Amino acid sequence: MKAIVYTTIALIAFAANSLFCRMALAEGYIDAWSFTVIRLLSATVCLVFIMTIHAYKLQRQVLASDKPSVDAILNDKGSWLSSVSLVIYALCFSIAYVELNTGTGALILSSAVQITMIGWGIYKKEQLSAVQWLAFIVAVAGFVYLMLPSAAVPSPNAAALMALSGAAWGVYSIRGKSCISPLRATGFNFVRSLVAVPILLLVGLMYLDEIGLKNISLESITSEGILLACASGAIASGLGYSIWYTAMPLLKTTQAAIVQLCVPVIATVLGVIFLSEQLTLNFLIASIVILGAVLVFMLNKKTV
Repeated sequence: MKAIVYTTIALIAFAANSLFCRMALAEGYIDAWSFTVIRLLSATVCLVFIMTIHAYKLQRQVLASDKPSVDAILNDKGSWLSSVSLVIYALCFSIAYVELNTGTGALILSSAVQITMIGWGIYKKEQLSAVQWLAFIVAVAGFVYLMLPSAAVPSPNAAALMALSGAAWGVYSIRGKSCISPLRATGFNFVRSLVAVPILLLVGLMYLDEIGLKNISLESITSEGILLACASGAIASGLGYSIWYTAMPLLKTTQAAIVQLCVPVIATVLGVIFLSEQLTLNFLIASIVILGAVLVFMLNKKTV
């Protein structure tokens, strides 16, 4: 039951992240570089604040609880590999998102995530039953059916960046299976990611200067863009990724991969609710196919 609850909340956070990104970048409220920087900063501030309170409470409970267990939680500080994966995912996604339409970007991103995570799961001998393989194929087919109408021939550079973003997210997700404290692991991963902020700001300024935006603070960043980037960072990324890291140890890698096919469905529903987007027959059909196939995959177990 815990796995279902945590996974569902995490998927909603992922969908919200997509919504915030779409609103900020597609509407031109902010540039991709500044969006990524503010996203990382806001997530870090939020998580450091929560971690401080969490650590204080844990330390007060040491005498009344299992000290080795508490020490293990306090010593969980994520890893540099996870942090690098996080930065690559966030930056490449933001840059590529501007160049790709929703369908094309989602197809490339999801394909990279699925290949990375399911490939790793098979490497780790997470065997799938015939029914699971069929469910996976049906879910992917439903996903393609949902996204293909809005897909277009992508630019090679943007497609490569989105594929790299998907692979990095796959690596980041896989790393979550070994964490002891999802909150602290996520928090320290974001803290380490701040090392990249000066570089992102410098490159972003150079890029904006090339396209004629001399005054980055006035011409490329709006209050709406800042608010959306903060919401993406503090809520959808910081808290959302912590919950995802809580769910990861409860799921097989292959399960964690396929459930993410539900994110575009949830994102579309959020778009209908908050952006007054149209609900189509294609979406309803694809949603039934995807959600049904994911349910079959999750309920079916490999028989030896």
